[in-house]
Amino acid sequence: MAEEEKSFQNQTINWYPGHMAKARRQMEEQLKLVDIIIELRDARVPEASANPILKQLSQNKPVLIVLNKADLADPNKNLLWKGRFEHCLITDSVDEKLTKTVVNEVKFILKDKLERAKARGIRKKVLRAMVVGIPNVGKSTFINNIVKKKVAKAENRPGVTKSLQWIRINEDVELLDTPGVLWPKFENQDDARLLALIGSINDDILDKEELLRFGLNLLKKLYPGMISERYGVDENEEDLIEAIGKEKLWLSADNTVNMTKTIDLILKDIRSNKIGRITWEDAGE
Repeated sequence: MAEEEKSFQNQTINWYPGHMAKARRQMEEQLKLVDIIIELRDARVPEASANPILKQLSQNKPVLIVLNKADLADPNKNLLWKGRFEHCLITDSVDEKLTKTVVNEVKFILKDKLERAKARGIRKKVLRAMVVGIPNVGKSTFINNIVKKKVAKAENRPGVTKSLQWIRINEDVELLDTPGVLWPKFENQDDARLLALIGSINDDILDKEELLRFGLNLLKKLYPGMISERYGVDENEEDLIEAIGKEKLWLSADNTVNMTKTIDLILKDIRSNKIGRITWEDAGE
C-alpha cells in the first residue's frame, strides 16, 4: 500500500454540528405530515451522498431520488445510475422544465393515493413532499428553481439551511425544505473522503493534502489520462501534486512548489468541473 494511502487511513472524518441533530429531530416530527420524500443526491457520488438516516426516518414512505448536479458528473454514468433506482430524476437544478418534471413525477408516484382521495370525495388533494439531502447537494437552488423565485437561501458551501420551511409549488404540491444532514459517524471512510472531495464536508476539519492524494489516485483508476490532459504531467510521477505545481509554476518565493496553493487549486478544479465531468463511483456497469 502506498504511503499516502496509509497516512490517509489514519484520518477519521466526522462532522455533525449541533444544528444537524436538531434538524433530524424536526424531520422526524414532520414526516407524518408528508406523502413522499424527495431525496437529492450528488450525481458525482450517488451512493456516498445517500444518507442512511433517511432509511430509518422514511416510515415506508415513497422516495423520489434526484441525482442533482448532473452537469458535473459523467453523462454516461448518470444514465447508468438512474437505472439503479425505482424512481429517479436527473437534474442540474437549473432546468427550465424542472417544475413540471418534478410535479408530474410526484403525482405519478402517488397516483394511487390521489385516486383514493378522489374516491372519498376529495376533489383537490395537495401533495406534500419533504426535500432532504446532505449539505451542499444543491437543495436550495433546486427548490428556488422549482418555485421560480428565491425562497430558500442558496450558497455553494455546506450547512447554509438550518431550519425547516413549507414552500408551495402550485395548487397540487408543496415542499418542506430541510437542512442538509450528515450522519454522526461515517461507517465507510471512503464515503467521507468522496463527500469531502466534492465539497460536502467543511474543509476546515480536513487534511486537504491527504484528501487530494486519495482523489488523484482514484482519478487515475477511473479516468486514465484525464490528469495528464488537464495538467500536462505524467500521471505516474512519484509525487503527482508536486509535479503539477512545477508544471503550472505554482511556486513560492524560494522557487519551490507552493504546496498549499497547488492543493487548493487542484481541489478547486475537481469541484468546479475543470478537470472533466467525473463520477467517482461505479454504477455496476
